[in-house]
Amino acid sequence: MANHRAPKRSASRIGTGEGSELTSQAASTVVSTPGKRKAVKPSRTGRTPSRHTQTSPSAPVVASAPTASTGRTGGRKALFPLLPSAPAAVGAAALVIAATGASTLSHAEDEASVAGEPAKSFTPASAFTGTSGAVSSLELDSRQEAVSRDSRREALEDSADEELKAAVEAQAEERNAALAQLAASAEKYAGEIAENAWQLPLGGYRLTARFGHSSSLWSSTHTGLDFAAPTGTPVVSVANGTVRSTEYAGAYGNQVIVALEDGTEIWYCHLNSFSVSPGESVTGGQQLGTVGSTGNSTGPHLHLEVRPGAGDAVDPYAALLAHGLTP
Repeated sequence: MANHRAPKRSASRIGTGEGSELTSQAASTVVSTPGKRKAVKPSRTGRTPSRHTQTSPSAPVVASAPTASTGRTGGRKALFPLLPSAPAAVGAAALVIAATGASTLSHAEDEASVAGEPAKSFTPASAFTGTSGAVSSLELDSRQEAVSRDSRREALEDSADEELKAAVEAQAEERNAALAQLAASAEKYAGEIAENAWQLPLGGYRLTARFGHSSSLWSSTHTGLDFAAPTGTPVVSVANGTVRSTEYAGAYGNQVIVALEDGTEIWYCHLNSFSVSPGESVTGGQQLGTVGSTGNSTGPHLHLEVRPGAGDAVDPYAALLAHGLTP
Protein backbone atom coordinates (compact mmCIF):
# COMPACT_ATOMS: atom_id res chain seq x y z
CA MET A 1 0.00 0.00 0.00
CA ALA A 2 2.77 2.44 0.86
CA ASN A 3 4.58 1.73 -2.35
CA HIS A 4 1.52 2.57 -4.48
CA ARG A 5 0.40 5.79 -2.76
CA ALA A 6 3.77 7.53 -2.62
CA PRO A 7 4.19 7.70 -6.38
CA LYS A 8 0.65 9.14 -6.77
CA ARG A 9 1.46 12.02 -4.41
CA SER A 10 4.73 12.70 -6.18
CA ALA A 11 3.04 12.53 -9.59
CA SER A 12 0.29 14.86 -8.44
CA ARG A 13 2.87 17.23 -7.02
CA ILE A 14 4.76 17.26 -10.27
CA GLY A 15 1.60 17.87 -12.35
CA THR A 16 0.08 20.58 -10.22
CA GLY A 17 2.62 22.43 -8.14
CA GLU A 18 5.46 22.49 -10.63
CA GLY A 19 3.72 21.72 -13.89
CA SER A 20 4.12 25.30 -15.15
CA GLU A 21 7.92 24.97 -15.00
CA LEU A 22 8.19 21.78 -17.05
CA THR A 23 9.25 21.90 -20.63
CA SER A 24 7.76 19.91 -23.46
CA GLN A 25 10.49 17.28 -23.13
CA ALA A 26 9.81 16.71 -19.44
CA ALA A 27 6.11 16.42 -20.19
CA SER A 28 6.75 13.70 -22.77
CA THR A 29 8.94 11.48 -20.50
CA VAL A 30 7.57 8.43 -18.79
CA VAL A 31 7.38 8.46 -15.03
CA SER A 32 8.76 5.19 -13.87
CA THR A 33 7.14 4.34 -10.69
CA PRO A 34 6.43 1.05 -9.10
CA GLY A 35 3.16 -0.41 -10.14
CA LYS A 36 1.01 0.48 -13.14
CA ARG A 37 1.79 4.02 -14.43
CA LYS A 38 1.05 5.64 -17.77
CA ALA A 39 3.17 8.12 -19.70
CA VAL A 40 2.00 11.72 -19.69
CA LYS A 41 0.69 12.64 -23.14
CA PRO A 42 1.97 15.84 -24.74
CA SER A 43 -1.57 17.02 -25.60
CA ARG A 44 -2.53 17.20 -21.94
CA THR A 45 0.22 19.67 -21.05
CA GLY A 46 -1.71 22.58 -22.69
CA ARG A 47 -4.99 21.79 -20.95
CA THR A 48 -6.43 23.71 -18.09
CA PRO A 49 -5.59 22.25 -14.63
CA SER A 50 -8.24 20.20 -12.99
CA ARG A 51 -10.60 21.76 -10.50
CA HIS A 52 -9.26 19.34 -7.92
CA THR A 53 -5.81 20.84 -8.19
CA GLN A 54 -4.69 24.26 -6.96
CA THR A 55 -2.23 26.52 -8.70
CA SER A 56 0.32 28.26 -6.63
CA PRO A 57 -0.42 31.99 -6.41
CA SER A 58 3.24 32.82 -6.72
CA ALA A 59 3.73 30.94 -9.99
CA PRO A 60 3.83 33.20 -13.07
CA VAL A 61 1.37 32.65 -15.91
CA VAL A 62 3.05 32.15 -19.27
CA ALA A 63 0.98 33.22 -22.31
CA SER A 64 0.89 30.76 -25.10
CA ALA A 65 2.76 31.81 -28.23
CA PRO A 66 0.99 31.96 -31.59
CA THR A 67 1.57 29.08 -33.89
CA ALA A 68 2.62 29.53 -37.48
CA SER A 69 0.09 27.13 -38.88
CA THR A 70 -3.09 28.71 -37.46
CA GLY A 71 -2.07 32.40 -37.12
CA ARG A 72 -3.63 32.60 -33.66
CA THR A 73 -2.67 35.32 -31.18
CA GLY A 74 -3.48 34.76 -27.57
CA GLY A 75 -5.88 32.01 -28.52
CA ARG A 76 -8.05 34.29 -30.84
CA LYS A 77 -8.23 34.01 -34.65
CA ALA A 78 -7.89 37.17 -36.92
CA LEU A 79 -11.10 38.30 -38.70
CA PHE A 80 -9.55 38.86 -42.17
CA PRO A 81 -6.29 36.94 -42.38
CA LEU A 82 -5.62 37.97 -46.02
CA LEU A 83 -6.06 41.81 -45.59
CA PRO A 84 -3.04 44.04 -44.64
CA SER A 85 -3.01 46.04 -41.44
CA ALA A 86 -4.12 49.77 -41.30
CA PRO A 87 -0.58 51.31 -41.29
CA ALA A 88 0.36 49.18 -44.26
CA ALA A 89 -2.78 50.33 -46.15
CA VAL A 90 -2.06 54.02 -45.46
CA GLY A 91 1.51 53.69 -46.66
CA ALA A 92 0.41 51.94 -49.84
CA ALA A 93 -2.19 54.68 -50.54
CA ALA A 94 0.47 57.37 -50.11
CA LEU A 95 2.75 55.65 -52.59
CA VAL A 96 -0.07 55.33 -55.14
CA ILE A 97 -1.07 59.02 -54.85
CA ALA A 98 2.52 60.20 -55.15
CA ALA A 99 3.04 58.01 -58.20
CA THR A 100 -0.15 59.43 -59.75
CA GLY A 101 1.04 63.02 -59.19
CA ALA A 102 4.40 62.28 -60.76
CA SER A 103 2.71 60.65 -63.75
CA THR A 104 0.39 63.68 -64.17
CA LEU A 105 3.34 66.08 -64.03
CA SER A 106 5.23 64.09 -66.63
CA HIS A 107 2.18 63.87 -68.91
CA ALA A 108 1.51 67.65 -68.62
CA GLU A 109 5.14 68.50 -69.40
CA ASP A 110 5.05 66.23 -72.46
CA GLU A 111 1.86 67.90 -73.77
CA ALA A 112 3.29 71.36 -73.15
CA SER A 113 6.50 70.52 -75.00
CA VAL A 114 4.54 69.14 -77.98
CA ALA A 115 2.29 72.24 -78.14
CA GLY A 116 5.28 74.57 -77.87
CA GLU A 117 4.00 76.14 -74.67
CA PRO A 118 6.00 76.61 -71.48
CA ALA A 119 5.45 73.79 -69.09
CA LYS A 120 3.47 74.56 -65.97
CA SER A 121 4.70 73.45 -62.60
CA PHE A 122 2.50 71.02 -60.67
CA THR A 123 2.69 70.06 -57.05
CA PRO A 124 2.05 66.39 -56.18
CA ALA A 125 -1.16 65.67 -54.34
CA SER A 126 -1.07 65.40 -50.61
CA ALA A 127 -1.05 61.84 -49.34
CA PHE A 128 -3.61 62.61 -46.64
CA THR A 129 -5.96 65.13 -48.31
CA GLY A 130 -5.65 64.03 -51.93
CA THR A 131 -5.47 67.69 -53.08
CA SER A 132 -2.63 69.17 -55.04
CA GLY A 133 -0.74 72.34 -54.11
CA ALA A 134 -1.29 73.50 -57.69
CA VAL A 135 -5.02 73.68 -57.02
CA SER A 136 -4.40 75.98 -54.07
CA SER A 137 -2.05 78.06 -56.22
CA LEU A 138 -4.70 78.35 -58.93
CA GLU A 139 -7.31 79.37 -56.36
CA LEU A 140 -4.90 81.96 -54.96
CA ASP A 141 -4.19 83.31 -58.46
CA SER A 142 -7.92 83.47 -59.15
CA ARG A 143 -8.55 85.38 -55.92
CA GLN A 144 -5.68 87.75 -56.64
CA GLU A 145 -7.03 88.34 -60.14
CA ALA A 146 -10.49 89.04 -58.70
CA VAL A 147 -8.98 91.47 -56.20
CA SER A 148 -7.04 93.13 -59.02
CA ARG A 149 -10.24 93.45 -61.08
CA ASP A 150 -12.03 94.94 -58.10
CA SER A 151 -9.18 97.38 -57.57
CA ARG A 152 -9.22 98.42 -61.23
CA ARG A 153 -12.99 98.81 -61.14
CA GLU A 154 -12.79 100.91 -57.99
CA ALA A 155 -10.05 103.01 -59.58
CA LEU A 156 -12.19 103.55 -62.68
CA GLU A 157 -15.20 104.44 -60.52
CA ASP A 158 -13.09 106.88 -58.52
CA SER A 159 -11.79 108.40 -61.74
CA ALA A 160 -15.31 108.68 -63.13
CA ASP A 161 -16.47 110.27 -59.88
CA GLU A 162 -13.62 112.75 -60.04
CA GLU A 163 -14.43 113.61 -63.66
CA LEU A 164 -18.12 113.99 -62.84
CA LYS A 165 -17.28 116.13 -59.83
CA ALA A 166 -14.97 118.30 -61.94
CA ALA A 167 -17.69 118.65 -64.61
CA VAL A 168 -20.29 119.59 -62.00
CA GLU A 169 -17.93 122.12 -60.46
CA ALA A 170 -17.19 123.59 -63.90
CA GLN A 171 -20.91 123.85 -64.65
CA ALA A 172 -21.50 125.44 -61.26
CA GLU A 173 -18.76 127.97 -61.94
CA GLU A 174 -20.22 128.77 -65.36
CA ARG A 175 -23.69 129.10 -63.87
CA ASN A 176 -22.43 131.31 -61.08
CA ALA A 177 -20.57 133.46 -63.60
CA ALA A 178 -23.71 133.72 -65.75
CA LEU A 179 -25.82 134.56 -62.71
CA ALA A 180 -23.30 137.16 -61.61
CA GLN A 181 -23.31 138.70 -65.08
CA LEU A 182 -27.09 138.67 -65.16
CA ALA A 183 -27.23 140.22 -61.72
CA ALA A 184 -24.79 142.91 -62.80
CA SER A 185 -26.88 143.58 -65.89
CA ALA A 186 -30.05 143.67 -63.81
CA GLU A 187 -28.46 146.04 -61.33
CA LYS A 188 -27.25 148.24 -64.14
CA TYR A 189 -30.65 148.21 -65.78
CA ALA A 190 -32.31 148.83 -62.42
CA GLY A 191 -29.93 151.71 -61.85
CA GLU A 192 -30.76 153.11 -65.26
CA ILE A 193 -34.45 152.70 -64.55
CA ALA A 194 -34.03 154.41 -61.22
CA GLU A 195 -32.04 157.19 -62.81
CA ASN A 196 -34.59 157.63 -65.58
CA ALA A 197 -37.62 157.00 -63.44
CA TRP A 198 -40.30 159.59 -63.65
CA GLN A 199 -41.39 161.59 -60.67
CA LEU A 200 -44.40 163.73 -59.89
CA PRO A 201 -43.68 167.39 -60.68
CA LEU A 202 -44.74 168.69 -57.25
CA GLY A 203 -46.35 167.78 -53.98
CA GLY A 204 -49.29 169.15 -52.02
CA TYR A 205 -51.55 169.59 -55.01
CA ARG A 206 -55.05 168.79 -56.32
CA LEU A 207 -56.08 168.16 -59.91
CA THR A 208 -58.41 170.85 -61.30
CA ALA A 209 -58.48 170.17 -65.05
CA ARG A 210 -57.69 167.11 -67.13
CA PHE A 211 -56.57 166.52 -70.71
CA GLY A 212 -59.37 167.02 -73.30
CA HIS A 213 -61.67 169.19 -71.24
CA SER A 214 -63.54 171.97 -73.08
CA SER A 215 -64.19 175.42 -71.61
CA SER A 216 -64.31 179.08 -72.53
CA LEU A 217 -60.97 179.39 -70.79
CA TRP A 218 -59.27 177.59 -73.65
CA SER A 219 -59.48 178.29 -77.34
CA SER A 220 -59.87 174.61 -77.89
CA THR A 221 -59.86 171.55 -75.67
CA HIS A 222 -57.50 171.41 -72.75
CA THR A 223 -54.09 170.01 -73.82
CA GLY A 224 -52.56 169.32 -70.40
CA LEU A 225 -53.10 168.43 -66.75
CA ASP A 226 -53.51 171.17 -64.10
CA PHE A 227 -52.00 170.78 -60.59
CA ALA A 228 -53.40 173.48 -58.28
CA ALA A 229 -50.98 174.43 -55.48
CA PRO A 230 -50.00 177.52 -53.48
CA THR A 231 -47.78 180.10 -55.14
CA GLY A 232 -44.11 179.42 -54.64
CA THR A 233 -44.52 175.60 -54.40
CA PRO A 234 -41.36 174.03 -55.92
CA VAL A 235 -41.77 172.50 -59.38
CA VAL A 236 -39.29 169.69 -60.28
CA SER A 237 -38.38 167.88 -63.48
CA VAL A 238 -40.27 164.61 -63.93
CA ALA A 239 -37.24 162.93 -65.62
CA ASN A 240 -33.66 163.41 -66.77
CA GLY A 241 -33.19 165.75 -69.67
CA THR A 242 -31.88 169.02 -71.00
CA VAL A 243 -33.47 172.43 -70.58
CA ARG A 244 -34.46 173.58 -74.02
CA SER A 245 -36.01 176.97 -73.15
CA THR A 246 -37.04 179.19 -70.26
CA GLU A 247 -39.34 182.08 -71.39
CA TYR A 248 -42.65 183.86 -71.17
CA ALA A 249 -44.92 182.13 -73.74
CA GLY A 250 -48.16 184.24 -73.92
CA ALA A 251 -51.17 182.22 -72.68
CA TYR A 252 -48.75 179.69 -71.09
CA GLY A 253 -47.12 182.40 -68.99
CA ASN A 254 -43.62 181.65 -67.72
CA GLN A 255 -42.67 178.34 -69.35
CA VAL A 256 -39.79 175.84 -69.02
CA ILE A 257 -39.39 173.12 -71.71
CA VAL A 258 -37.22 170.06 -70.89
CA ALA A 259 -36.28 167.57 -73.62
CA LEU A 260 -35.85 163.96 -72.38
CA GLU A 261 -33.31 161.51 -73.79
CA ASP A 262 -35.92 159.85 -76.02
CA GLY A 263 -36.93 163.22 -77.53
CA THR A 264 -40.10 163.68 -75.50
CA GLU A 265 -40.69 167.26 -74.41
CA ILE A 266 -42.22 168.18 -71.06
CA TRP A 267 -43.78 171.68 -70.77
CA TYR A 268 -44.03 173.39 -67.36
CA CYS A 269 -46.33 176.48 -67.61
CA HIS A 270 -47.73 179.42 -65.50
CA LEU A 271 -44.56 179.43 -63.33
CA ASN A 272 -43.85 182.22 -60.93
CA SER A 273 -40.06 181.99 -61.32
CA PHE A 274 -37.24 180.02 -63.04
CA SER A 275 -34.48 178.00 -61.35
CA VAL A 276 -32.63 176.76 -64.49
CA SER A 277 -31.23 178.13 -67.75
CA PRO A 278 -31.51 176.91 -71.36
CA GLY A 279 -28.95 174.15 -72.24
CA GLU A 280 -28.64 172.97 -68.65
CA SER A 281 -28.85 169.24 -67.92
CA VAL A 282 -31.30 168.30 -65.23
CA THR A 283 -32.19 165.09 -63.42
CA GLY A 284 -35.48 163.75 -62.25
CA GLY A 285 -36.53 165.61 -59.12
CA GLN A 286 -34.34 168.65 -59.80
CA GLN A 287 -36.17 171.99 -59.21
CA LEU A 288 -37.04 174.00 -62.32
CA GLY A 289 -39.03 176.90 -60.74
CA THR A 290 -42.05 177.65 -58.56
CA VAL A 291 -45.83 177.58 -58.93
CA GLY A 292 -47.43 180.82 -60.19
CA SER A 293 -50.43 182.21 -62.06
CA THR A 294 -48.82 183.86 -65.08
CA GLY A 295 -50.42 183.87 -68.55
CA ASN A 296 -54.00 182.72 -69.15
CA SER A 297 -54.71 181.52 -65.57
CA THR A 298 -57.44 181.87 -62.98
CA GLY A 299 -55.24 180.91 -60.01
CA PRO A 300 -51.86 179.50 -59.02
CA HIS A 301 -51.34 176.11 -60.62
CA LEU A 302 -48.96 174.11 -62.80
CA HIS A 303 -50.06 173.35 -66.34
CA LEU A 304 -48.15 170.16 -67.41
CA GLU A 305 -48.01 168.95 -71.03
CA VAL A 306 -46.32 165.81 -72.49
CA ARG A 307 -45.35 165.90 -76.17
CA PRO A 308 -43.63 162.70 -77.49
CA GLY A 309 -41.01 163.51 -80.13
CA ALA A 310 -41.79 167.22 -79.68
CA GLY A 311 -45.07 166.62 -81.50
CA ASP A 312 -48.68 166.91 -80.42
CA ALA A 313 -49.64 166.71 -76.78
CA VAL A 314 -50.86 163.47 -75.19
CA ASP A 315 -52.66 162.84 -71.92
CA PRO A 316 -50.16 163.50 -69.09
CA TYR A 317 -52.22 161.42 -66.69
CA ALA A 318 -51.80 158.30 -68.89
CA ALA A 319 -48.07 159.06 -69.40
CA LEU A 320 -47.53 159.26 -65.64
CA LEU A 321 -49.43 156.01 -65.11
CA ALA A 322 -47.24 154.36 -67.77
CA HIS A 323 -44.18 155.27 -65.72
CA GLY A 324 -45.59 153.96 -62.46
CA LEU A 325 -46.96 157.18 -61.11
CA THR A 326 -50.56 157.91 -60.09
CA PRO A 327 -51.26 161.67 -59.97
